[in-house]
Amino acid sequence: MKKIITADKSETFLHPLLQESYHSHTGAVEESLKKFVEPCKIKELAKTGSVKILDMFFGMGYNSSMAVSVALKENPDCVVEVIGVENDSKIVEKIQSVNPDIHFFNNYKKITKNNLSFTTGNVTVTLLLGDAQEQVKHLQDSHFDAIFYDPFSPKKQPEVWSKELFAEMARVMERTAILATYSCARMVRENMAAAGLFWNDGPKVGRRGPGTVATKWA
Repeated sequence: MKKIITADKSETFLHPLLQESYHSHTGAVEESLKKFVEPCKIKELAKTGSVKILDMFFGMGYNSSMAVSVALKENPDCVVEVIGVENDSKIVEKIQSVNPDIHFFNNYKKITKNNLSFTTGNVTVTLLLGDAQEQVKHLQDSHFDAIFYDPFSPKKQPEVWSKELFAEMARVMERTAILATYSCARMVRENMAAAGLFWNDGPKVGRRGPGTVATKWA
């Protein structure tokens, strides 16, 4: 994989087959904060004392490690649980070779192909490695306060933006949960609605169009 330095000096990689990078070139770390953590109101959730996050298409864990950093800064006693889902073990291995400006990220280097879970203080992170459509079936008893939905674009991976996968997201969302994604594609929003989710514009960061946030309530 080719390493790319984004505009905020943080690192990402170019997928060799899809020819699409894992993060926005305008800033990988900025994207994690502005497109996922802030729209899902992680800071506000931390005040309640616990946050449970589903990090779909985990990659190198930028989104959820940023969320943990924000939550603990707001409330050091907050209990945080992260479950990540990722199909590509090669990008997970790249965690060891990057050093983004994310306070909690160094802890993510405990994740390797032979160690997919760790607990540090009141934070637990578990990675489910495999096809997203299969892995979400293992989340039978899980309900999340926030979902970061960050696959490759609908043009490159239309199968992971399906009505069926969004229905699985709706199934595991708490009543008040928020799902955030960077895409505002018509197909994405139509499939969210078909799965019973209500969508609205997310923030516009480094793109011409906004992202999308979705909830189980209008």
